[in-house]
Amino acid sequence: MTGLEDRSASSAAHKPVEIRVKSKEKALEIDFDDGMSFRFSAEFLRVHSPSAEVQGHSPDQRQTVAGRRHVGIMDIEQVGNYAIRITFDDLHDTGIYSWQTLYRFGERREEMWQAYLDDLAANGLSRDPA
Repeated sequence: MTGLEDRSASSAAHKPVEIRVKSKEKALEIDFDDGMSFRFSAEFLRVHSPSAEVQGHSPDQRQTVAGRRHVGIMDIEQVGNYAIRITFDDLHDTGIYSWQTLYRFGERREEMWQAYLDDLAANGLSRDPA
């Protein structure tokens, strides 16, 4: 997916200029209009899905998603001029990743990943499928 020009003044401050799915590497790369570029593993995006299934409807309902070490991206679909929907090969597809969310994920990727690993350990869970 390339050439994601925004025609809406109401979208997030940072907009992607190119999004690339790296199927073999199970990764998503995003270049933003301010020159920032981020690379996310499919696993990272899956376990941090902004969907209600993962995030719940309040912070105390958030789920720690285990067993997704090998998850891949099947498809991405642009949602309006503000987001993408990612379909993972475990068939999860309900998260809408706004440009703002993806940018914030990029800025906080290492911190978020470590918190995820800590949550897995604290709950006796594994990145590997059961």
